[in-house]
Amino acid sequence: MTPTPRTPSATRPTVLLAALLAAASLLAGCAPLVVGGAMVGTALSVTDRRTTGIQLEDQAIELKAVSRVRDAVGERGHVNTTSFNRTVLITGEVASEADRSAVEQAVSRIENVRGTVNELAVAGASSLAARSNDAILTSKVKASMIDAADLQANAIKVVAERSVVYLMGRVTEREADRATALARGVGGVAKVVRVFELISEAELAAMQPAPKK
Repeated sequence: MTPTPRTPSATRPTVLLAALLAAASLLAGCAPLVVGGAMVGTALSVTDRRTTGIQLEDQAIELKAVSRVRDAVGERGHVNTTSFNRTVLITGEVASEADRSAVEQAVSRIENVRGTVNELAVAGASSLAARSNDAILTSKVKASMIDAADLQANAIKVVAERSVVYLMGRVTEREADRATALARGVGGVAKVVRVFELISEAELAAMQPAPKK
């Protein structure tokens, strides 16, 4: 896996501005991030720490979750599902505890799902302004990780909901601590929740490409 190159400090405002401009499109789902004029999104899947098969399964899980959630609660809420390595993070708001449980059960029954993290709140659906703010926070946190020389930003998925930032990925304890510190340092972040799958430094080293002879 090729480490994400460090963005020079002189271009950091450009990275942040581009990330903020991408925030609106993030409201509709996953979108590529623009860094220094280049599109970073599809290309990062090549260096993802999940296998290609797992990446495809995660995409399929998220697509199926849309219809399963609709069947479970209809329009009674605002629900987002994010699958990483077949663990599904469920965020948003629903009308009742019964709906909260119904959503989790519906998602857990999707083929290939190995676990769920239910972070649904029993509350009124968030406003468009709140969702826009969450998209901006997501972009800011991701930009801070791209700018870090000691972190592979593409190994971490960032989700923001009601100003709470959730971090997902297959990372070492060292990387988890670093990513958490970066996220906490972004203005407007109320809380950081780690939904990491921890791996050892030896496992990480084994993932790195062999040096060219």
